Amino acid sequence: MTDPRWHSVDEIAAHLGIARDTVYRWIEHKELPAHRVGRLWKFKLEEVDKWVRAGGADTTHNDNKKWTR
Repeated sequence: MTDPRWHSVDEIAAHLGIARDTVYRWIEHKELPAHRVGRLWKFKLEEVDKWVRAGGADTTHNDNKKWTR
């Protein structure tokens, strides 16, 4: 059964064990599946988990994009 809830940036960061800033960088640079609802980003856990399993969070890939803080 799929989770019908939409999850927040904080929930996704906790789910993946990463910082909130990393979630925002991954949305911008690595195409983390996210949906904008007004000013907020919302996520489906199934989409995020599928993206991670497909290698979306792989830090060994050099995508030639500079990350700035």
